[in-house]
Amino acid sequence: MLMSGEAVDQAEGLKRVRESRPVRVMAVASGKGGVGKTNVSVNLAVALAGRGREVMLMDADLGLANVDVMLGLQPRVNLSHVMSGECTLDEILVSGPRGIHVVPAASGISHMADLTQAEHAGLIRAFSELSLPLDVLIVDTPAGISEDVVSYTRAAQDVIVVVCDEPASMTDAYALIKVLSREHQIERFHVLANRVRDEQEGSALYRKMAAVCSRFLDVTLHYFGAVPEDPLLRQAVQRQAAVVELYPGGPAGRAFKNLAAKADNLPRQMGSRGHLEFFVERLVHAPAPADLQWAD
Repeated sequence: MLMSGEAVDQAEGLKRVRESRPVRVMAVASGKGGVGKTNVSVNLAVALAGRGREVMLMDADLGLANVDVMLGLQPRVNLSHVMSGECTLDEILVSGPRGIHVVPAASGISHMADLTQAEHAGLIRAFSELSLPLDVLIVDTPAGISEDVVSYTRAAQDVIVVVCDEPASMTDAYALIKVLSREHQIERFHVLANRVRDEQEGSALYRKMAAVCSRFLDVTLHYFGAVPEDPLLRQAVQRQAAVVELYPGGPAGRAFKNLAAKADNLPRQMGSRGHLEFFVERLVHAPAPADLQWAD
């Protein structure tokens, strides 16, 4: 049977991208907004770049360009222009602190699940033609539980769930892990405690989450670490800069450098997850999620 032009483009794109180097793909998620997820994504990316890694940070929140605002970036084009064939992925990348490559959030697209076949092909082609070497891709997912969150977390190798010491944050983080594990077979999660008083409070928060999950879910949780409450972080946000770049010696700056070291040494999973080609393939071919439980 003859393949359509779009199908040929997709197949050729996947073939080319499979020849690329392995890339660690990390999705940063949270059960609710307001827990500092994007701050974690930005600072982890910058801290990894500070360790000599080539890092790409993908703003996957299609409704809000949080990464752009946080870093004071003003991109002229974004991922939607890549999918439409107007630009290459290289052409939309914006340089951030310590040379991280930022993929601006797409506009005019409601959900990854709504992409047309041509947009699927455009996304695959874009990643297959990426010319820069890459070690890590960090995906800043939307907050809550949505089709997009499921798509990105299913496609990533590592899923980092950001929580803080608030009942709503804990409840919604549990709901996120429950949906991803029971309905989408994601079994491993890294828990990051954000805005805590100290490391002890962070590990206590993790133990609380692990106890609930071990009782009701068949998942494996790992403690990724903690980021303390730090007034310097607020100052960095106001100045539209990464705290690990502006105040590397402060409490939050040191914490993010420690997290980057831990991320650098996470064991790589056997099989396809964590390679860029499979991230793209799983992303565009993921089945449309059904009956999602939304977290407010």
